Amino acid sequence: MKVGAVIFDIGNVLIEWQPERYYDRTIGPEQRKAMFAALDLHGMNDRVDRGENFTAVVRGFAAENPDWAPEIMAWHDNWAALAAPAIDHSVRLLRGLRRARVPVFALSNFGIETFAIGEAEYPFLEEFDRRYISGHMGVIKPDPRIYEMVEQDCGVAPGALLFADDRADNIAAAAARGWQTHHFDGPAAFAARLVAEGLLTEETAA
Repeated sequence: MKVGAVIFDIGNVLIEWQPERYYDRTIGPEQRKAMFAALDLHGMNDRVDRGENFTAVVRGFAAENPDWAPEIMAWHDNWAALAAPAIDHSVRLLRGLRRARVPVFALSNFGIETFAIGEAEYPFLEEFDRRYISGHMGVIKPDPRIYEMVEQDCGVAPGALLFADDRADNIAAAAARGWQTHHFDGPAAFAARLVAEGLLTEETAA
């Protein structure tokens, strides 16, 4: 089926999301490994992505784990440094699709407050035709419900949606609903996919 809309994940597709790398820089790899072994920081972040208040969740988690409290609070206080930098080629693909009048949506696990921070840091996050942000939706990928909610809202048949995400479980959940998918492992391969689908030219995908 011809692609009717392209859906971008955000973390590790348009913006690098590697909290471990931030902590490697700030507390060193050994301390970081110990911290992530002791604490479910990504589980903490999932709560934010489901719509819980960012500040309340992180402060509560720090209070529960006082031995790591300053490091946990850095997740909150320096969040913009964790979600960096932008993946510039991916941003060019987003804008190239917009210029080609291809509908472009975002579907991302993101908190309400953290997405507001992201918008301030990365203005291109405002350029989508539609944005499906988990914190506002109350459900995160790969729960099938979030894909169903996109289908119900966007007006594009599932088989005409092309979804790019870096996580295999998120891709598998979309494919199970009949979406076309691209397992993102870098912008060059995604650019080639968009050219192969006839959505961009070699020049506009560069």
